[in-house]
Amino acid sequence: MISQCKRVGVALVLTLATLSAQAGLTIQNWTTANGTRVYFVESRALPIVDVQVDFRAGGTEVAPGKAGLAGLTRGLLDAGAGELDEDAIANRVADLGAQIGGGADMDRASVSLRTLSSPAEREGAVALLATLIQRPTFPAAAVEREKSRSIAGLKESDTQPDAILSRRFAAAVFPDHPYGRLPSAESMASLNREDLVDFHRRHYTAAGAVVSVVGDVSRSEAEAIATRLTGALPVGEAPVQPTDATLAVGQTIRVPHPSAQAHIAVGQPGIRRGDPDFFPLVVGNYILGGGGFVSRLTREVREKRGYAYSVYSYFSPQRSAGPFQIGLQTKGSQADDALKVVSETLGTFLKDGPTEGELKAAKENLVNGFALRLDSNRKMLEQVAVIGSYGLPLDYLDTYRAKVSAVTAEQIRDAFRRHVSPERLVTVVVGGDGDKPATRNGAAR
Repeated sequence: MISQCKRVGVALVLTLATLSAQAGLTIQNWTTANGTRVYFVESRALPIVDVQVDFRAGGTEVAPGKAGLAGLTRGLLDAGAGELDEDAIANRVADLGAQIGGGADMDRASVSLRTLSSPAEREGAVALLATLIQRPTFPAAAVEREKSRSIAGLKESDTQPDAILSRRFAAAVFPDHPYGRLPSAESMASLNREDLVDFHRRHYTAAGAVVSVVGDVSRSEAEAIATRLTGALPVGEAPVQPTDATLAVGQTIRVPHPSAQAHIAVGQPGIRRGDPDFFPLVVGNYILGGGGFVSRLTREVREKRGYAYSVYSYFSPQRSAGPFQIGLQTKGSQADDALKVVSETLGTFLKDGPTEGELKAAKENLVNGFALRLDSNRKMLEQVAVIGSYGLPLDYLDTYRAKVSAVTAEQIRDAFRRHVSPERLVTVVVGGDGDKPATRNGAAR
């Protein structure tokens, strides 16, 4: 049985976390001498520090034909660094009781650390992370090993309809933009160790870095952490804002595959981070297809007609305008009927916007669920890192609920009309051939 003291202690920690989520976050911000932006939230509820360093070293920085370089570079930071080999790094992490994670997407490469806040453990973990960031060795054997693993995984994914859909949809929606260039077996095979060394040298720089610190440390300790992690990096140049993709010509692409289910994506470039229409689109999309079983698409496609178990829509704001996408899976024989319903539902929403009842329910759900985004150190870190990486206002989290609550039906209708053009939508359908009647000489049999 848990003792009374332990129950009180657990309750206190949960209460502090809840109060933090309700009160918003006080984010302190400064820039180091070598140009790194730092975002810090002091949180004393737990003896833990969470740190994330984001670099402008994502897929958009990779040259055509080299897709996969950003992810491979990030993934091999802990394969060897300084005088430490891969095993020594793993042992050091275990000895410190730390956790190191992160990854790379199209906009950024991230390295994260969770450590105890006690000075010995914290300083040891930060020193190790600094070594990984500043002095990776990219051992040739590790590069070839991870290349081989990636190539094998990509070849396997090329047989899966959902992976084929992601690749073809990205290429069709972003034909002239890095967002459309996803890793392939061929692009991975072209990479070598020199590519990784050069990419790290050019993009893991102080001016291209954002450090986020959340947890049980003071401002002066957070400053020391940021300096230790980025002070020895080359300064580099401040990154420039990339351009958005041009809207593609509306088209439907059908990719044969023997699956019974047709995997479908419909969309176009949407918005970038910081777009003034963000909040109307968030609320509106919740009503259209982001609200799960209470969304219009679910009601029309699933509940009324049974065409799909799940249908959804989302905006994915990125540094450049990321995709607006509607997705579903349905039997191949009813794919055209399902697409017709999707088109009609979207068209009605663009024309009339939401009802007052839909608007009220959507805002209540978004506002009431917001606290769950901030109920742990790690979730706070994720939010702070997004604010820092994309240059959002420091009060973004404090004002989120008020801005959601202020959205009107007219704002939603106008924002959707500005950002969703039915004549520019790209539709990709992969598979469903296993559900269609067999034919002979063009006739069904």
